[in-house]
Amino acid sequence: MTRPFDIPKALIWKAFQCVKANGGAAGVDRESIEQFEGRLGDNLYKLWNRLCSGSYFPPPVKGVPIPKKSGGV
Repeated sequence: MTRPFDIPKALIWKAFQCVKANGGAAGVDRESIEQFEGRLGDNLYKLWNRLCSGSYFPPPVKGVPIPKKSGGV
């Protein structure tokens, strides 16, 4: 069986390392990087599998207003 998208597992690992090195903040699910690491193998496998099969649909992006010196956001 072929997958719609050929994504190397090493690419998912590298992406995780980049997020962790960048101090990755919790997403809309409020799961911290430490919580994600608690089941790292399972989480990365599930993510890879869903990305490859085309069944991964990320949750909506969380908007965060950032105050500006000019008074706007």
